[in-house]
Amino acid sequence: MKITKFGGACLNNPENFLKVVEIIRDEKSKTAIVVSAVSGVTDMLFHAIELALKSENKIKQILNKIHKKHEFLIENTIYDRNFKKKVKRKISYKIKRLERLLYGVAYTRELTDSIKANILSYGERFSAIILSEILTQNGIKATELESEKIKIITDDSFENATVDLKETKLNFEKHVVPLLNKGIIPVITGYYGCTKKGKITTFGRNGSDYSAAVVAYALNSPILEIWKDVDGFMSADPKIVRNAKRITRLSHYEAAELSYFGAKILHPRTVEPLTELKTKIIIRNFYKDGGRGTLILPKGYVKKNIVKSVTFNNEIGVFRIYGPGVGYKPGIIGEIGNLLSQKGINIYSILTSQTCINLLINKRDLEKSHEVLNNLCGGVIEKFVLVRDIALIAVVGEGIKKRKGIAAKVFSAVAKKNINVEMISSGASEVAYYFVVKEKDLKKAVIAIHDEFF
Repeated sequence: MKITKFGGACLNNPENFLKVVEIIRDEKSKTAIVVSAVSGVTDMLFHAIELALKSENKIKQILNKIHKKHEFLIENTIYDRNFKKKVKRKISYKIKRLERLLYGVAYTRELTDSIKANILSYGERFSAIILSEILTQNGIKATELESEKIKIITDDSFENATVDLKETKLNFEKHVVPLLNKGIIPVITGYYGCTKKGKITTFGRNGSDYSAAVVAYALNSPILEIWKDVDGFMSADPKIVRNAKRITRLSHYEAAELSYFGAKILHPRTVEPLTELKTKIIIRNFYKDGGRGTLILPKGYVKKNIVKSVTFNNEIGVFRIYGPGVGYKPGIIGEIGNLLSQKGINIYSILTSQTCINLLINKRDLEKSHEVLNNLCGGVIEKFVLVRDIALIAVVGEGIKKRKGIAAKVFSAVAKKNINVEMISSGASEVAYYFVVKEKDLKKAVIAIHDEFF
């Protein structure tokens, strides 16, 4: 059994759809497919929402663009007249449903989280329909399956939902396993799920990676193969470090740390559903022969010089909470976390001292966090300070916590470039150090560390 996921960059033209057919035709084991939206379509749906909130006047125009984009794919991949009519009819029906949602937004001038998630889910619906019909035309039994129909059940977070893995697994035994047993390949919509009440939720950008991991869990698949337009994980961002090297092998935990702290190869939560399984994750480059990439295994290995990659996140800011006893008062961190969580604000990390709590959060959430926590000011909390001009660097490698001298080499390399380290976190992860520098020093620091170890 293998789960195969194709990203939007693999589904951006007719030739690529036909290449997917050849990849699936060569597959020897049972396969379930998870698809992203066709490249660019999710952005078009975001734009459609923006237009609908302003006026109904341009809804038809943006819908025609979306429709034509998919009709072009159909015209150049499906040659049988009956198949072509069938898939065009399916796409037209979905476009009509999407149209009703957008006009509803335009007439009410309101956009609920649920409606937004529903609108954004249509890109995956379109691509699943088209790919399943292309496969069927080419003699491969396949059918599209929408996430809500097979009940990929999530919590009530509409933009960063979490799947109920156990319930979803039971639902797959009813709705997906029988198809596989009949030799039919399910083509499953990525990126979204639904609540127990049937409302659509999404997993955020690149959320189809997480969807694929959920499907791998639900079907107890030993292999999850993810096709992208990159070679896999690298020793650093090749846009910054010209001699960055492809990483051939990582552990689940190393991949999770790299994804969480900046490497945008996988959705940060992809590994999460698979931590208890022995599932191998294989990232393959769709545009290279053999699709060489990165193999991600449950267990890692210790590289000779320990460090496998240096990654960064320059979208992070620091929310500082000052007070003489903030690090001592019981429950204060819990209260802060609960208040931010209720507003959908994620805390990447917390570093504390007796007089200051440092919250690492997305820069776009700094002002919102200030509004949420402002009422806590007074008493033990004296003031808040928002820091924007920083970036977080993560140094990742199995054994980093146990091997002596690694931290010294990292910070010595940074110091030689006259870069000041603002904050350090060591010990929170078995496989990573991370620290904060001024944003202006980010590139110099990454290059210095990479030169030191590679």
